[in-house]
Amino acid sequence: MKAYRIEQDGKVGRGGLVEIECNALDPGEVMIRTRFSGVNYKDALAGLGGAPIVRRYPCNGGIECVGDVADSGDDRFAPGDAVIVHGRGIGVSHDGGLAEYMRVPADWVLALPEGLTAREAATLGVAGYSAALAVDRLQALGLAPGGLPVAVSGATGGVGAFSVAMLAGLGFDVVAISSKPDAGDYLSGLGATEIVSPADLGDKPVATARWCGGIDAAGGPVLARMLAACDREGVVASIGNAAGIELATTVLPFILRGVTLTGINADSDMDTRRRVWNRLATDLKPKGLADWAGIIALDEVPDLMRRMLDGKTTGRTIVAFGDAGAE
Repeated sequence: MKAYRIEQDGKVGRGGLVEIECNALDPGEVMIRTRFSGVNYKDALAGLGGAPIVRRYPCNGGIECVGDVADSGDDRFAPGDAVIVHGRGIGVSHDGGLAEYMRVPADWVLALPEGLTAREAATLGVAGYSAALAVDRLQALGLAPGGLPVAVSGATGGVGAFSVAMLAGLGFDVVAISSKPDAGDYLSGLGATEIVSPADLGDKPVATARWCGGIDAAGGPVLARMLAACDREGVVASIGNAAGIELATTVLPFILRGVTLTGINADSDMDTRRRVWNRLATDLKPKGLADWAGIIALDEVPDLMRRMLDGKTTGRTIVAFGDAGAE
């Protein structure tokens, strides 16, 4: 079988295309024939040595997989079942989805929900699931359409783009925050009603209220500025760190306006996964989802990863295995 396998290179890893035996895969009750695997920023960091992501070498890259069960030692799954796997350490400490096959514990496997094709589920992937978790959290904490808009930072990335589309689909006015000046038409097409640059947010500890809350897929100073411009009782969900892991802010948005900052961890429990994936198949499913992602072959992954780290990609790209790309 072919795989994008990451080997240790000093303190970090370096990935490359290899052929390995299926029996070399990590243990688990369920063997999955991969149909699609997304390529995420985290995958690019791991594969090109951008950060010490991988915890065990060698390791097949890819933090997500959509495929069909090839063999199962667990009664919950049978050969031919369409399934989703993401998180749980795949692509980091357990062989991941950038390979023709993967083998995982049955407790990590989620049945593909009705209302989603394999290609649509792969297009959503970790990015879409993360965005849906954030939207779900904002709603649980009381955000609703009708007042000030909601903001989304890192709006041209996978999580950001899905967040814009999902929030717009629920009836929110959405302010997309992006450092890419040529992305206006793309973001408007997703449903954004306003596009602003991070440089336009100012640097006051408390600024004029511009939004009722938001989803931050950037981190660093962008998150601090989003908090400063949040309205009373607003909620901001933090889910990314592309702009930095430091958060230099003050207590003023919290004690003067009652702003809530909530964190989103996409490696959630299985009950939450089932519920949120069912929402992704229904009310949170973006329109025209099948056309959202570009499709590449496994041997194109290294070039895509380089472009991702150089900031030259927009939206989602998925890897198709076998004849899956014809779907």
